[in-house]
Parts: sequence; structure tokens; C-alpha cells
Amino acid sequence: MIYDVLVGLFSRDMAIDLGTANTMVYVKGQGIILTEPSIVAVDRDTNEVLAVGKEAKAMLGRTPQNITAVRPLQDGVIADFEVTEKMLRHFLTKVHNRHTMIRPRIIIAIPSGGTEVEKRAVRDSAEQAGAREVFLVEEPMAAAIGAKLPIAEPSGNMIVDIGGGTTEVAVISLAGIVYSKSVRVGGNKLDQTIVNYIKKTYNVLIGEASAEMLKIKIGSAFPLKEELKTTVKGLDLVTGLPRMLELTSEEIRSALEEPLLVIIDTIKQVLEKTPPELVADIVDRGIVMAGGTSLLKGMEERLTDETQVPVNLSEDPLSCVVKGCGTMLDESADYLRKIVVR
Repeated sequence: MIYDVLVGLFSRDMAIDLGTANTMVYVKGQGIILTEPSIVAVDRDTNEVLAVGKEAKAMLGRTPQNITAVRPLQDGVIADFEVTEKMLRHFLTKVHNRHTMIRPRIIIAIPSGGTEVEKRAVRDSAEQAGAREVFLVEEPMAAAIGAKLPIAEPSGNMIVDIGGGTTEVAVISLAGIVYSKSVRVGGNKLDQTIVNYIKKTYNVLIGEASAEMLKIKIGSAFPLKEELKTTVKGLDLVTGLPRMLELTSEEIRSALEEPLLVIIDTIKQVLEKTPPELVADIVDRGIVMAGGTSLLKGMEERLTDETQVPVNLSEDPLSCVVKGCGTMLDESADYLRKIVVR
């Protein structure tokens, strides 16, 4: 007992949003102190980690053959256990200023409906990286808490968390998830869709970073008051020479239609499965969006038009999940054990 108290005093308990696109770390009493891309650069010959986070992202598409920049998480789940562990260890060491003897208690958000194998992979990675105790919380619940929704009340709250790898849709009441659905469509899928569209339409190959730039700069889910244009550079697959293209927001919006329809259909399915009394609450309060991909231009208008329910963007969509997990750090271990994923 005394040991546990002392460890609690000297450790820096933290919350982690282990995302497909980015990893965010929240330290109790300090807030969010780390936001890094979930990317690791590895030497294929020696299996040595050369860079993590921002430094590794800068290497995407620019590495020699013996170095590969990889995303160890795909579609919201761990695709490479060993690399994920190394990435987590790097971030934990960075947060603790290299005091590796300090073993923190960690809360990690995971997609709803994850398999037992996926949950075990996340828990094992965190423990191997140096965690003292690991709690797993479903992302929609964490996002709802981070968005400051009144989840403990006997009324319906609907959260739509659109991240890099997954879209999580859930209805929450009385601090529990009434119904939820997760699809492996998010920001990365939108980027890949743009790459495929340009390749098919113009016979030009662009990189992942260029596709993301197009999505952020001129991508939209709903017609804009003033449509936009921008240029992008790529490799002409016919001539083998560099080529510059001018693209419009209309054609990028058209390219994104298929993955956007998957997200919209998921929201409609959750609404259909929700008890009528809670649907009435949702219509009154509106649907709340979180996650980086919810910032796509026109997303609120598109979802409102499709569902006929008011849709609002949360105050800080990028960090809703990690802030929700951070809020849970102030709760007792007994409370956490009641709401964590088994």
C-alpha cells in the first residue's frame, strides 16, 4: 500500500490517444504535452529505429531502399506490435525526460468493438514500453467526455469521432454506450482516395503528403460558397517526367464521395438502432463531431443535410479523445475499472 502511494506520487500518470495518424500524450496536472505523427523510420537491414514522429514523417517517400518509414497502426489497430512498442517507449521516455525508472499509470483510447487480440496488443505494447498499469477506454466514450457532453444524465448524446484510421459513432446515456458502430474509414482513407483519383484520371502519381495537402486545402464534403483551386506536383506515369496539375475543390469533393458515404451510412445505421426516446434527445441537442477529419470543409453541413439532425463541431476536435482520457486520470482506480474495456 505504501509502495503504491509512493509510486503514485513520483510517477507521471498519463493518457494516450494512440491514433493511426497521430499520437497525443496528456500528463496529469500538465495537460497535452506531446503531439506527434504515429510514424516510425526503421533500418530494414538492422531493424534499428532511426526516427519517430515528426522526424519520421519528414522521411515519408524520401528514404533510400534500406530505410522504410512505416505507420505501425493501421485502421485504428496495431499492425506491427514490435514497432508500436518502440514508438510508445520513445514517446514515454520523451515525456519523462529520460527518467525510465518512473513507471506511469496509462489510460489508452481504443476503437469500439475491437477484438480481444487487438486489445491485448495495445495493452502489451504499453506494458512493454514501461507502463505500471494500463486501462483501455473506448474512443467514443473518451471523445464524449473530452467534448464535455453530459454523459452521466439519463438522456441521449451522440458522438461522431472521425480520426485518421476509423470513424466511431456512438450514442451514450447514463455513462454507458447504448449503441455504437466503428468503420475503418478516416482521414488516411480520404488521402488514398485522392491518390487513386489523380492516378486514374490524369495518369499522375502523387505522394501521401501531397494528397493530405489537397484534402486540407481544397477538400470538402459539401458545396462551398466559393469553390477553390490549387496546384500539385506528381510523376507522369506515361512520360516518366514530373508534371504539375491544377485541381478544383469540385473534383476533389467528387473523389471523396465514396468514403464519405460510408461515414454517413454508419451514422444513419446508429440512429436507426437507437431507442426513440434517445433519438428525440439527439434531435434536440444535436450530433457532436470530434476527430481531425471532422474539420473537412462542409462536414457539418453535409451531415446535417443527410441526417436532418443538427450537427455541431466540438470545441477542440483534434484533442477530444486524449482530453477525455486525461479527465479520467483524476478518477480513482476503482472508478476506472468500472468503465474500462475488459
